[in-house]
Amino acid sequence: QIHEKFAGQQGIWSNYVEEHLIPRLNGFEILMASYTMAHLKLGLLLEETGFKPKKQERFRIFLTNSLEEADEDTGTLFTRWLSREASEANLIKRDTPVMCVIGNPPYSGHSANKSIWLDSLLKDYKQEPGGGKLNEKNPKWLNDDYVKFIRYGQYFIEKNGEGILAFVNNHSFLDNPTFRGMRWHLLTVFDKIYIIDLHGNSKKKEVCPDGTKDENVFDIQQGVSINLFVKTGKKKKNQLGEIFHCDLYGDRDKKYSFLWDHNIRNVGFTKLPNVKPLYFFLPKDFETEKIYKKGFLLTELYQKNSVGIVTARDNFTIHQTPQQVENIINDFINIEDEEARQKYNLGKDVRDWKIRLAKNDLIQSGLQNSNIVSISYRPFDKRFTYYTGKSKGFHCMPRAEIMQHFIRGSNLGLIFKRGFTEDGAQPLFVSKYIIDFRSWSRPGMQGGDFIVPLYLYPEENSQKTLDDNNKRTPNLNPGIIKKISESIHLTFTPEKEETKGTFAPIDILDYIYAVLHSPTYRETYKEFLKIDFPRVPYPKDQKIFWQMVTLGGELRTVHLLENPVVEQYITTYPKDGDNSVTRKITKKDFEITDKKSKTGRVWINDEQYFDSIPQTAWEFYIGGYRPAQKWLKDRKGRQLNFEDILHYQKIIVALNQTDILMKKIDRIK
Repeated sequence: QIHEKFAGQQGIWSNYVEEHLIPRLNGFEILMASYTMAHLKLGLLLEETGFKPKKQERFRIFLTNSLEEADEDTGTLFTRWLSREASEANLIKRDTPVMCVIGNPPYSGHSANKSIWLDSLLKDYKQEPGGGKLNEKNPKWLNDDYVKFIRYGQYFIEKNGEGILAFVNNHSFLDNPTFRGMRWHLLTVFDKIYIIDLHGNSKKKEVCPDGTKDENVFDIQQGVSINLFVKTGKKKKNQLGEIFHCDLYGDRDKKYSFLWDHNIRNVGFTKLPNVKPLYFFLPKDFETEKIYKKGFLLTELYQKNSVGIVTARDNFTIHQTPQQVENIINDFINIEDEEARQKYNLGKDVRDWKIRLAKNDLIQSGLQNSNIVSISYRPFDKRFTYYTGKSKGFHCMPRAEIMQHFIRGSNLGLIFKRGFTEDGAQPLFVSKYIIDFRSWSRPGMQGGDFIVPLYLYPEENSQKTLDDNNKRTPNLNPGIIKKISESIHLTFTPEKEETKGTFAPIDILDYIYAVLHSPTYRETYKEFLKIDFPRVPYPKDQKIFWQMVTLGGELRTVHLLENPVVEQYITTYPKDGDNSVTRKITKKDFEITDKKSKTGRVWINDEQYFDSIPQTAWEFYIGGYRPAQKWLKDRKGRQLNFEDILHYQKIIVALNQTDILMKKIDRIK
């Protein structure tokens, strides 16, 4: 790019390179191979331009971690060389006036780059817009390496007073609510911010607006964006910068061609407004958002909530039957630690899960069978585990403060996420039991699954089941309940009553369940459902409220497999055999047999299959999974028993019935 500007001036090119270009180009690289190739390729490239050096001078590319200080000199020849590299890089970090920072920093949510200096810089991003500590339970995504590099580059530009920061990086920061303080701080520092969102996020299953395939520009799952942050030094101190945005969808070659053929002047940016409190770097329909925000957040209504449990060792702690759990824990506590490690493939001890601590937790709990409890492990997949509620014990993070309310008595809980990104799937589910961190959303989706108990049980030392009546209280915000009550002219009661003119916690849950299963509601507000906890509108009147409650209740009981309709099987299992699941269960294992009714069969082995499965049910999403496929996949290598076969047929009915009920919900006006 620079050489092109010297057309007709080749006579001064070599002098310019030696005196002005090489001294002003600085590069940091952490990998030895890339570091070596950079030196080699730059040398070859300059040779092709006709550069003829008069003196031997190395390129200012250094083997260093940009986010660390210089290494200690430990005395050996190699380490002295490494230390010298880091020291020379440190001079640039400390003293060089940098005008332009360019890069494609690494993306790593679990960053290993830790330093007091860098953490102090990141505090600017961990504040609410306008100041004050960021009100987030877990702001860990702000510790991602790419965020640290943006802050690091910003440090250079601020120190210099002006300049440009140009990065290709993870595009999650553009609208994730956790990054609102980061976005606001960038707006206070830079005059203009140019965003080209390249999309291609397979984790979010991004597609083009017309529904065609959208590809990533790299061979990665995480969507990316090109970000140009410009500081001129002319912006007033209290003035926020301007944001210019452009979306780029399509296949990889189309994106490459567009970027090659365009520059910052003709990309076709759209100027975005700075809208508090989230300061999105993406265009939003703010009129629709105003309507959406009139509703209540689920986490405002259900103030006691938590993500699901983290075992750190699912295959060891969660099993298909209570007997399997009992057998394993009895064996586990009676064998040596290293034998257990090998036998159960437990791997190395980590900070929050150690074999010795797991054993101690089990022994101290008294090894009572009453501690073997049901867990909603995946949609329609109830399993069992031994639950003590103690952190860093048998389970890594058991979330006892919330999960205890599903163990001490009968309860119901809504499952949802913050920022649900699955197109075509409803943003919540239901459970009667404790849940896994990924009980409903697939791995790779940001954050875990939250659950809110409908009722809270009093704190007691014992985990024995309590009498439900008069000993539990609704986990509901009184202010929101009052507003709902006034809207629908009904009296709220803590437990369900037959008394006319009353409504109860279960009715609110069913109303919410119906609203968030409405395809029209989800499509209308999908951009907002993707970035925060779900919101639900206040009911307009009594009639609509009860219509939604009725359908939401039907749907809830269908998903809990308690509705009589799930016993009316629509599938068959016609062939005898050993019932072993030997197939991987892919699209090839589903065979359309009736094009008119769009039903087919899924083969579990070479002889046996489930027949008359509606294609709708086979492809239906619950959260991040297709249960009709996922349930069978998770049983590969197992023999299905009588109960398993009937259970799978119930799942198919439930999925088919969900589709029917969602259409009924959409007809309510």
